Amino acid sequence: MVLRYAAFTTDPTTGNPAGVVLDAAGLPDAEMQRIAAEVGYSETAFVTGTGPRYAVRYFSPLAEVPFCGHATIATAVALADRDGQGELVFDTQAGEIPVRTEGRTASLTSVPTRSRPASPTELAGALSALRWSPADVDPSWPAHVAFAGNDHLVLAARSRDRLAELDYDFPALQTLMAQAGWTTVHLFWRAGEREFHARDPFPPGGVVEDPATGAAAAAFGGYLRALDRAPAEFTIIQGEDMGRRSELTVRTSPDDARITVSGTATLIPS
Repeated sequence: MVLRYAAFTTDPTTGNPAGVVLDAAGLPDAEMQRIAAEVGYSETAFVTGTGPRYAVRYFSPLAEVPFCGHATIATAVALADRDGQGELVFDTQAGEIPVRTEGRTASLTSVPTRSRPASPTELAGALSALRWSPADVDPSWPAHVAFAGNDHLVLAARSRDRLAELDYDFPALQTLMAQAGWTTVHLFWRAGEREFHARDPFPPGGVVEDPATGAAAAAFGGYLRALDRAPAEFTIIQGEDMGRRSELTVRTSPDDARITVSGTATLIPS
């Protein structure tokens, strides 16, 4: 049975919806891919194990991905709804992900993050596919490729209006991201000392945009940490321009390359 949860929200009509299959034992890869395509969300999580340690795999409508943050939050809350709250471990293709649930909130701790400057070729290709000019980029934030289980291009918009006007060349960005191995392009604008707005084009998953991206949020935390500009705790607002507002809480530490991402999840009524 496929459960449907909205992650990073308390309102099932907002946030990022994820499919969750809590007993995927025996399902072949092709069947998991078929189910994910049928569900049609950016990701569906497939769970095996009896807890508190679970093997979890994530499929977009087009392909398997090593790690997905919003589906992890959704899955953790689904398990808490079934079994009760507590400490869990998810074994994913990206590595071991500790997860803690408390009430309607789940917190995941990423694998160790890393971040490097994007090359001029990578940046030029991304700007072309996004239909951005160099003047649309905030020069105070260098473009990076950041990792927290998946690679994400991190790019700062000069203004909130520029972030709101997302109109990109889907085939061009899809091709570029496939060649580069990027899962999303994490576009952001700094709203305040501890608040950022973000959008995440996701053509590798077959969708124009992801309303909330926990994996990219963790990678972004690693990016800020690499620049020595990471608050101990900050909020990412995502999905607002899609009508699916999502709120992600990110925690960093100067002594640990792992990033914690927290958010609520709620069951979507059938």
